[in-house]
Amino acid sequence: MTDQSPIRRALISVSDKTGLAELGAALAARGIEILSTGGSAKALREAGVAVRDVAEVTGFPEMMDGRVKTLHPMVHGGLLALRDNDAHVAAMEEHGIGAIDLLVVNLYPFEETVAKGADYDTCIENIDIGGPAMIRAAAKNHAFVTTIVDVEDYDRLLGDMDQHNGATCPKFRKKMAQVAYARTGAYDAAVSTWMAEAIGVTTPRRRVVAGKLAQTLRYGENPHQEAAFYTDGTARPGVATAVQHQGKELSYNNINDTDAAFELVAEFDPADGPAVAIIKHANPSGVARGATLVDAYRQAFDCDRTSAFGGIVALNQPLDVETAEAISQIFTEVVIAPGASDEAKEVFAKKKNLRLLTTEGLPDPRTGGMTLRQVSGGQLYQNKDTGFVARDDLKVVTKLAPTDAQLDDLLFAWKVAKHVKSNAIVYVKDHATVGVGAGQMSRLDSAGIAAIKASRMAEALGLAESPAVGSAVASDAFFPFPDGLMEAAAAGASCVIQPGGSMRDPDVIAAADEAGLAMVFTGMRHFRH
Repeated sequence: MTDQSPIRRALISVSDKTGLAELGAALAARGIEILSTGGSAKALREAGVAVRDVAEVTGFPEMMDGRVKTLHPMVHGGLLALRDNDAHVAAMEEHGIGAIDLLVVNLYPFEETVAKGADYDTCIENIDIGGPAMIRAAAKNHAFVTTIVDVEDYDRLLGDMDQHNGATCPKFRKKMAQVAYARTGAYDAAVSTWMAEAIGVTTPRRRVVAGKLAQTLRYGENPHQEAAFYTDGTARPGVATAVQHQGKELSYNNINDTDAAFELVAEFDPADGPAVAIIKHANPSGVARGATLVDAYRQAFDCDRTSAFGGIVALNQPLDVETAEAISQIFTEVVIAPGASDEAKEVFAKKKNLRLLTTEGLPDPRTGGMTLRQVSGGQLYQNKDTGFVARDDLKVVTKLAPTDAQLDDLLFAWKVAKHVKSNAIVYVKDHATVGVGAGQMSRLDSAGIAAIKASRMAEALGLAESPAVGSAVASDAFFPFPDGLMEAAAAGASCVIQPGGSMRDPDVIAAADEAGLAMVFTGMRHFRH
């Protein structure tokens, strides 16, 4: 691919008019003839930029409510013709087709239309046809044509032209072609995904995932791994939509852990009181409710003070100054909350390495899209775990029924266990975790580790006995044998919540009765791998 002559003719047809007047004026100042359509032509003329209508070039007016305006050989011939091919040049001369050296197109706002909840027919009308066709044609012919699909590339275009005497360099055209094909690919992905949902197809024959680069990361989970963060355009409050107020860029692990923390704390309705979750390596080290936000933080911190160091803190209410001061007492990587007071921000400003994120809302734990996991040669998709259990869903299976206070702690523990790596065991007392056992191959081991954590909490706080004594215990899946249950009983647990469903449920229930435990079944499990 060689350098080419200066750009002489451009076609501009954009839905997003941001920067259009400035771009049009800059191109016109460089002596470039501008072709345009509809609203783009009108906006350019209003800005004082001379424009020639595409309809004048094609000899056909825009028709069918604008569905047909650029689908014509006078346009596509001008985009696709190879300037160094004699036959192509002869065809252009024979049919009066003028070369188009620059295409600036952004597409109908289909994704935005869907996000607003528009009806089926409105969404269909916002599927762009002519735009993707022109983009694909121009990008294919990037040896001669420059294709611009994003407003953010307008300045890059003008800068490259200035460096190359009004032309663009081959490297720039190749880069813009790749960006162009990625845009049309993402657009088609959005259409096909929406249509599958609209017609109730849960497992379409082909599924396409698209994202927009938000951040190139320093590295992935480890320094030898390259990584980047892409957003999918959804408006769910969280790390992808948050505003970062201070601190260095988030890392791969920061983003992963912050997402885990915020999704967990969102399980607790702020209308029911403040809640705080502290996450380390995607698992909660402590979760608590409190009379105040700072009280909730302190209780969550007390569950595992060692692991909280360098952790992620998520709040279900806006950060206040008292809580900010408490969090500032130890090194914390990230704090994410629905908001933050100016006073709280001032406290954090003294901690230059602490990142503060605000989201202006909480994600709804009962709704969510698809989750994706890469495996060798394929991808695993599933619906997000939005399973919810209320008091009325619980089945008491032991002779002893839990008290109302125990039921509160059992349901609290159940919400936390949903966000702990399997096998998961969670001890809770007075709306605060006192021991978490995560990610073990044996449920017995998880129960033992959670009990050890509770003993360490007692030692750190100078308690006379383990806080696991009298606690509520949640298991994310059924106990296959009584041994894990007995480990929790030995730690002092008084009541248990678990899915049930094991062939040995009668043995487990009998063991619970013998130990004097109250136990309820949920009928739902929460594996998290």
